[in-house]
Amino acid sequence: MHFRKVENFDNLEMSYISDFSGAYIARNKNLLNELNLNPLTQFILEKSVFGTPIFKLGSGGNRLLILSGIHGNELPPQIANVKLLNELIDEDLNNTLYFMPFASPKSTMNNERTFNSIDLNRSAHINNSLSNLIIKAILNLKINFVGDFHSTARNANPGFESVFSSKSPTPESFLIANYISRDVGCDVISFDYSGSTYKGAVEDVCNLKGIPAITAEVLCPFANVARGSVERSFAQMKSFLSYFGV
Repeated sequence: MHFRKVENFDNLEMSYISDFSGAYIARNKNLLNELNLNPLTQFILEKSVFGTPIFKLGSGGNRLLILSGIHGNELPPQIANVKLLNELIDEDLNNTLYFMPFASPKSTMNNERTFNSIDLNRSAHINNSLSNLIIKAILNLKINFVGDFHSTARNANPGFESVFSSKSPTPESFLIANYISRDVGCDVISFDYSGSTYKGAVEDVCNLKGIPAITAEVLCPFANVARGSVERSFAQMKSFLSYFGV
């Protein structure tokens, strides 16, 4: 995977996870109306037309991924991810941060949970699925820790604000989840062993490969942006980074 410097943003580098998942995210008006359309945000949207972009800030220390958009109709974390990248773009960072605001731009454009009728959080173990390509990039980049950020609706799974984690084979997943829970006030959902309930979640596949990962959820109706939901997802992301001293 080749990263290149981004013109006009001295600290930013970017690459692509895939070249078949791109779309015009700006067509999703529910999401677009919540974005601050400054030059960096416009650049992210433009690059998402051609595939799934990944952005890099900083060097050294831990290599951390902030991931969102695995389900395209879960809008608050995608907006929060763009907001976080904007906030940190000029910071002198002591870790290497990777941002993937829109894992599946096509799904986000269409405000759909799936990508080509495939649930990306049930297919990360399937070779060359879009979420599997994200896993391969995580391994290729030697990313140490992964925060995967979602939203959940009432009467859905889990249906309340929470952080998913596993106690084995990566116990730090559980420690990170508890840190975020105490910091921002949400429940912890923990499994004794990753993938024991269902297969193919990005978090579980990372944990099974020895990369501690969590899935954080905020409450919001699907395909919409509820009041305060972006701010709560943003707080979860900041808490994840805070665990590592960022």
